[in-house]
Amino acid sequence: MTVLFLCLASNAVREIAGYANAFRRRGVAVQFVPSETPLNGDLVELVGQCPERPSLILHPDADFPIMPRGLNRIPIPTALLQADPYAYTHRRVRWAMLFDYVLLMHEGFEERFRAAGHRAPLTLIHAVDRAYFEGPEDRRVFEVGMVGRVDGANYRTRHFVLTALEKEFRMNEWRRRHTYQELADVYRKSRIVVNIGRDDYPTDVSLRFAEAMAAGALFVTQLPSELDRMGFQDGTHYAGFRHYDELASLLRNYLSDEVLCRRIADCAREKVMREHTYDARVEQWLNLVKHDEGKLSAPARGWPEARVQLTYLDYFAGNGALDCALEELREIAGQSVPKAAVGAALLGRAWEKRSRGRIKARFGWS
Repeated sequence: MTVLFLCLASNAVREIAGYANAFRRRGVAVQFVPSETPLNGDLVELVGQCPERPSLILHPDADFPIMPRGLNRIPIPTALLQADPYAYTHRRVRWAMLFDYVLLMHEGFEERFRAAGHRAPLTLIHAVDRAYFEGPEDRRVFEVGMVGRVDGANYRTRHFVLTALEKEFRMNEWRRRHTYQELADVYRKSRIVVNIGRDDYPTDVSLRFAEAMAAGALFVTQLPSELDRMGFQDGTHYAGFRHYDELASLLRNYLSDEVLCRRIADCAREKVMREHTYDARVEQWLNLVKHDEGKLSAPARGWPEARVQLTYLDYFAGNGALDCALEELREIAGQSVPKAAVGAALLGRAWEKRSRGRIKARFGWS
């Protein structure tokens, strides 16, 4: 069995690497697209280049905005992995219509996709590659650990809070970037991992919850949290706080009670390693595909070609591949004037956004 990932091998980090490794452990061959592949290349050609005909085609969230033509015609189940459905949800819903399955890595989005007409949204929340978090217990030299972005407008609160915490607690070098192995090492050496969500989505626990729990650290995050919808309980699997001025006191309390801190961390680790690994996610998805017996249910499989191309145009425009979007517009114009008008508006807004960005960069405007 082969799974074709619609991304480059160099994109195989974090979630993509986790799924690829889990497939391989199941004896499934993983194929990535060649580096010279056009963003709007032909899917039949990509399938033909695989040593074995793929049984599944997976499009992950990656910084390689490929969307090969023919998704609506290929007789192979396809899936779109959505690591961040919070961002531009309305556009992600449109793109998902090209795929038989949409795999959502956060709770609470399935109904949005169903309401738009997708018949197979599946929530496969963030998970861990257990290989990074197994082995002998490390000495926990950090009282508080944190790895994640601290630059940009959405992370101002995170930077402010961590700056305050480092004055009181022994912490890792949270300002620098980490490889994934370094991230795992930091969390395995931390007694507590604190989660400071993005400013625009403060309840987001991202992949950090699973990484911290798998590493055996106590996970601390703001309430209300999406963890509750995922079957985790405050005080049993993690520790929650409501206001940032409570955080330092909460950390002191848990650091002073090693028995309680360890009990919660161990309970969470057992649950994550049992339910929230990429091996468990792959098992869940493969069982669903097997149950569906190869059923191809992407809404776009029944659409007129101009509507399909408009969805491709929207994807390329939204991801900055404007030359590819322009190619789609030219073809749409020969089939449907109304859809060409919609496509032209989408492309125009994308060009305007790019131009504004270049002007700001040229003059150093924020």
